[in-house]
Amino acid sequence: GGQFRQSVACSLSQEEGLILICGRYEGIDQRIIDAYVTTSLTIGNYILTGGEVAAMVVIEATSRLIPGVLGNQISREDESIASDNSFHGEAPLYTKPRVFRGKEVPEILLSGDHARIASWRKKKATSD
Repeated sequence: GGQFRQSVACSLSQEEGLILICGRYEGIDQRIIDAYVTTSLTIGNYILTGGEVAAMVVIEATSRLIPGVLGNQISREDESIASDNSFHGEAPLYTKPRVFRGKEVPEILLSGDHARIASWRKKKATSD
């Protein structure tokens, strides 16, 4: 099938009433494919025992693009991969504790200066 990509997830998120059919071992009976399948997808060039994990990838990537699924719309808009499948890079992520094994969270991220933080994140995302 076609390669599942972010742009495919965007298209699928606009559809209503999607049904995913997952093959097991060898696949799905051709008569079912002929009668019901409109699109076939692959998540990569490797073989899995069943299609359930691949279906979860499709569900996860697609459902988060549906308005209201994520608690914060900005989470959807600020992504490292755009709908055109181009990679935009992503700044390093820091959580708690403030110091972990002697390494500290960069001071700028603790400053509260949202403009400087955004500038730092953009610079770090494009520099790696």
